[in-house]
This record gives sequence, C-alpha cells and structure tokens, in this order.
Amino acid sequence: QVQLVESGGGLVQPGGSLRLSCAASGSRFTIGDMGWYRQAPGKQRELVASVTNGGATNYAESVKGRFTISRENAKNTVYLQMNSLKPEDTAVYYCNVVELDAWRGWPNYWGQGTQVTVSS
Repeated sequence: QVQLVESGGGLVQPGGSLRLSCAASGSRFTIGDMGWYRQAPGKQRELVASVTNGGATNYAESVKGRFTISRENAKNTVYLQMNSLKPEDTAVYYCNVVELDAWRGWPNYWGQGTQVTVSS
C-alpha cells in the first residue's frame, strides 16, 4: 500500500508563487506516472500536470507557462512549482501516483489534498 504525504499549500496573493510536494512511500514497485490534480468548489477534479518516470511532462492549457512539475525518482517525490498564481487557481490540489504493479493492474493512489487559495 502506497502512502502519499502532500505539503506546501496555503494562501498567496495573485501573482505569487507556491511549491507543492508529494512524497510516496510504502511501495515495493517502481512508481510510474506522478501527477497533480485540483478540484475547485462546485467543479470536477481536473488534471493540472503529470510527469512520467522518464521525465516527460503534460500540462493543462490553463497552467502552461506558469506551473512546472518535476520529480525525484530516488525519493519518489513529485513537485509542482506554481508561479504567477491567479484567483482561478484556487482549489484543493491532490497528488496522484501510479504503482507499476502489473499483477494488480497498475493501481493508483491519491494524496489527502492540500488547499491553495489565491486571494488579495
């Protein structure tokens, strides 16, 4: 069973920056894709950014050029550097990782969520 511990959320003014971290532990298998999702009140959860264990990245159009996802494979940790934050980035941000356990169909796990609020 994989455990995810997220940190780094908080309150920031528009134009500010935050860095989220998510550390995965407890897996006997390689961690595959790692990603960040977010869910604003009244909206569906959406993908913000993801990164493969080879380093290929994918971003939502709304965050391209402002957010950067990265990972440290040795630490099974994924980061989300968020710059030029806007009020519409306000949401609960969730980490998601895929465990490369083919026998169990590559299960994925969610973090507990961390609140990001962008407001003046």
